Amino acid sequence: MTWENWTIVSEFILVSFSTLSSELQALLFLLFLTIYLVTLMGNVLIILVTTADSSLQNPMYFFLRNLSFLEIGFNLVIVPKMLGTLIIQDTTISFFGCATQMYFFFFFGAAECCLLATMAYDRYVAICDPLQYPIIMSRRACAQLAAACWFSGFPVAIVQTTWIFSFPFCGPNRVNHFFCDSPPVIALVCADTSLFELEALTATVLFILFPFLLILGSYVWILSTIFRMPSAEGKHKAFSTCSSHLLVVSLFYSTAILTYFRPRSSTSLESKKLLSLSYTVVTPMLNPIIYSLRNSEVKSALRRVIHRTLGPHRL
Repeated sequence: MTWENWTIVSEFILVSFSTLSSELQALLFLLFLTIYLVTLMGNVLIILVTTADSSLQNPMYFFLRNLSFLEIGFNLVIVPKMLGTLIIQDTTISFFGCATQMYFFFFFGAAECCLLATMAYDRYVAICDPLQYPIIMSRRACAQLAAACWFSGFPVAIVQTTWIFSFPFCGPNRVNHFFCDSPPVIALVCADTSLFELEALTATVLFILFPFLLILGSYVWILSTIFRMPSAEGKHKAFSTCSSHLLVVSLFYSTAILTYFRPRSSTSLESKKLLSLSYTVVTPMLNPIIYSLRNSEVKSALRRVIHRTLGPHRL
């Protein structure tokens, strides 16, 4: 195809869930709106509690606070536009808007993968080398690790987004997804994308698979250390400090790996949408619930914050 035959695409159409009936879309809108509000309130509450309570001023809760900030950003990038496609059928998104959404999706996604690996390393040091833990995970070291996690999202987001939107789009502009993810957008390109797909696979390995392997390795050492502990109480206390993180990692990575590492032909577009819903919508909601319900320190801190805010006569 020559340059003269290319069509300049100024906007995209998000297919989202438009194939469903209007009644079912209305139900999905109410469901996703509820999840969205619970996600925002839950993560804001985690941030406030871990900031206000003096007993939670340690590395584990410092990283948890950063995770909540990431989850809020992740949700703000994806969910509001998806809600618009469901309730007012606002399925169009500008070329720049699509690029912006994809950029921040890559940014928050890569940063979260690195942060989850950092949280696993924190648990590894706390359980496997407790005597050196205050030295290794000093306040300065934690700040540097958190900054590195946030910064890691920039290069992959800039390279991926700039490369994709420098390709020519020949006219079809229907993105078969509820947000501007890389695979459905690159399917609209009318040029050879093999080099980009190789780079995308490399980035996926670096920012999804490699952190996952680091987490897996950390927990192998953690579990081997826990099993060697002499007392049952010590085992229970050690495992309880990392069980919430392990559950969050399992939820996030299981769906992300199924989405980005399965061959195209083996997964339908509709099933990929469902998998994407899990790590973009559901997991950010579950994170604060998991960390609050399964963590006695967070529950105790929450009661203390409420007590100081409302007073004993209001409880």
